[in-house]
Formats: sequence, structure tokens, C-alpha cells
Amino acid sequence: MNSLFLLRKFRAKISAGVVVYAMTACALAGPAFAQSAGPTSITLDEAIQMALQHNHNLLAARTTIQQSQAEEMTANMRPNPSLFMDWEYLPLNHSAQNAQYLHDSTEGDVGLSYLLERGKKRLHRLAAAKDITAQTRSLVTDNERGLIFNTASLFVNVQLAESTLELAEKDLKSFQQMVDLGELRYNKGAISEDDYLKIKLQLLQFETDYQQAELAKIQALSDLRQLLGYESVSPDYDVAGPFDYQTLKGNLEDFQLKALQNRPDLRAAQQGVTAASSQYELQRAIGKQDVTVQGNYSHVNGINAASFYGSIPLPIFNRNQGEIARTRFAITQAQELEKATNSQALTDVRDAYEGLRVSDRIVQLYRSGYLDVAQKDRDIAEYAYQRGAVSLLDFLDAERSYRATQLAYRQTLASYLLALEQLRQAVGTRALP
Repeated sequence: MNSLFLLRKFRAKISAGVVVYAMTACALAGPAFAQSAGPTSITLDEAIQMALQHNHNLLAARTTIQQSQAEEMTANMRPNPSLFMDWEYLPLNHSAQNAQYLHDSTEGDVGLSYLLERGKKRLHRLAAAKDITAQTRSLVTDNERGLIFNTASLFVNVQLAESTLELAEKDLKSFQQMVDLGELRYNKGAISEDDYLKIKLQLLQFETDYQQAELAKIQALSDLRQLLGYESVSPDYDVAGPFDYQTLKGNLEDFQLKALQNRPDLRAAQQGVTAASSQYELQRAIGKQDVTVQGNYSHVNGINAASFYGSIPLPIFNRNQGEIARTRFAITQAQELEKATNSQALTDVRDAYEGLRVSDRIVQLYRSGYLDVAQKDRDIAEYAYQRGAVSLLDFLDAERSYRATQLAYRQTLASYLLALEQLRQAVGTRALP
């Protein structure tokens, strides 16, 4: 009875210890779990949204908009008034310090001055700052365009790596069966030792291809994770979505028109012309001389008096001619940059469109029957070799041709998908026909 009671008590202590240990471990591992929390499978659209929300370089670039908005506040500030005070002829002899002496024999002044800006300088400063903010916002949007393209490119790289790994694993298993069959035939005397060793040695290439494909997948996922925001996804995440051919309709002229309407870098260049014009108007306003007004109250030898002053610089030498001329040339510079950006947008669309057309034709070549031919040739060679109708070298050659064709098709398909993303980036929108 006592032994049973002690055993139950011992088990209770062990259970309590396990619970305490588990709670402590979870508490200590909380930051690690929090860091690895995130989706384990993401689509391309989800990857793009995550990159736009968590990419640190983009988040840093977005702060430039807030900085520019803060500069708008500075540009809209009015000048501060200046306060002036003095008290003169105070005695150093303590015996002479009395109220009558301070009233009759000292002088004191209190004044207030203020700068009156002419030429609507504050309004021009604010307009120039707002134009810079608008241009900055478009430049940040252009950074987003580049980030979307990079995310889509790395996503396609992951898909290519996974497809290559799947092919390498399939080929390795298939050829491993051939090695096992070759060993069986060698033991029965159906093939020579030299043929068996050649088959077994060829297995090394399949195993090497598999290891390299696995490494390529790991590195591709790691690169994509860095772009998405390292903390936003779990370490063992994966991508989801078809790695397949996507049809695209539309002509070059339509894509170029869309680019002129959607490209944020072109919009930024256009806003650069507006900003340059605002800077020119601001410098012209700065060329207007400001007036300083001042009012003083004076107490001199028992007499109270008021004084009013006004001053304005004489624009004999410096009328801000240099800055006015510089900003006038800056307008021409901005206009030329706008034309260059417009031409660059049209060129980017044309290059991406032609690259997509060529990639599309190459993909269609593989899909028109060459993949089936490579598969059929390999199957025939394997069937014939197993029955002694062809030599080992013929079978290995058919195997290499099949692998090379399959791998080349996957690479060509990836090139097509990257060309499609390149066209989307050139047009400035993912909504293509």
C-alpha cells in the first residue's frame, strides 16, 4: 500500500516537472518562435505584397517622403520677430544707486523688429517643397516597381530550382533502377563487368545533379526570403503556384501607350520639370528685397519716447542674378531628362516585348513535340537495352539527350517567365492583357 502511494507521488512529481520544464522552454524560446513565425507557402502575389510591406530598403526609401513633407513645414514658416533691450549708464558706485538717479540719468530701450518678406517668398517656398514631395513620392513608387520585378524574378528562380530538383530526383530514382537491373544482369552473366561498371559510374552524375539542384533550391529560397523581409516568413517556407507557360495577348503599340500612362519614373521626370519651374519662381521672389520694420520705446534722462524704423537693402550689386540664371537652365535640364526618360520607357517596352516574343517561340518549339520525342527516344532506348537490342553507349546517349532536353526546356520556360516579368516592369503595371 505504501509502495503504491510512493509510486503515485513520484509520478506526480515527474509530471509536474515535465510541465514546468515545457513552460520554461517555451518562455525561453519565445523570441525564436516569434522570429520564425510566418507563412510556410506563398504565391507570387503574396510574395509581392510581403515585399512591399516588409522589405527594409523600400521602407527606408519611403521615409524620404516623410522627410520631404517635414521640409514643407519648414518652408511654410514665417520669420521670427526680434526683441531688442538695453539699459545704459548704470552707476558702478553703490552709493549713487537710488531710484531718482536711475530715473533721471540712465537710458533704456526696448524694441521689436520684424522682417516683411516681399514677392510672396513663403508661398513660393511652400509650392517648391510640395513639388519636390510629389516627385519624391513618384520616385519611391518607381522603387516599388523595381522591387516587384526583383521579387517576381527570384520567385521564378525558386520555381526553376524546384522543377530542376524534381527532374533530378526522378532521373536519379529511374537510373538507380537501371543500376539495380544492371547488377542483376551482371550477376547472371547477361552483361559484362565493364558495362555494369559504366552504368554504375554514370550514377555519380545523377547524384551530383541532384545535390546541385537541392543546393540551388535552398539558395534561391534564401535570396527570396531576404527580399521579402527576413522576419516575415518562416525558415522552412516554400513557394506555391504553377511553373508553366502563360499566354499573353497585345501588341507593341498598346504596351508602349500603357507605359507612358503608368511608368512612375516618367511621372517623376514630368514632376521634375514642375519642381524646376517652382525653384525658378522662388529664386525670382528671393531677388525681391525684404523690408525690416522696427519699433522702439526709449527712456532717456527722464524722458519717454517712441521710435520707428524701416530698412531695405539697395539691390545695386546682388539681385540674385546667379541663382535665377541657374534655375532657368535647370528647367531646360529637367525638360531634357523628361524626354530621355520618355524615350527610355518606349525602348524598355520594345526590348522586353521582342525578348518575350523570342522566348515564346523557343518555348513553343519544345512544346510542339520535341519534349515528347526526347521522352520517346529514351523509353525506346531503355526498352531495347534491357532486351539486348542496343548497346550501353546508345542507351546512355539517349539518357543524356533526354536529360539535356528536359533541363533546357525548364530553363527556357524560366527565361520566358522572366521576360514576361520584364515586360510588366517596362510597362509599369502587372495588369497586362
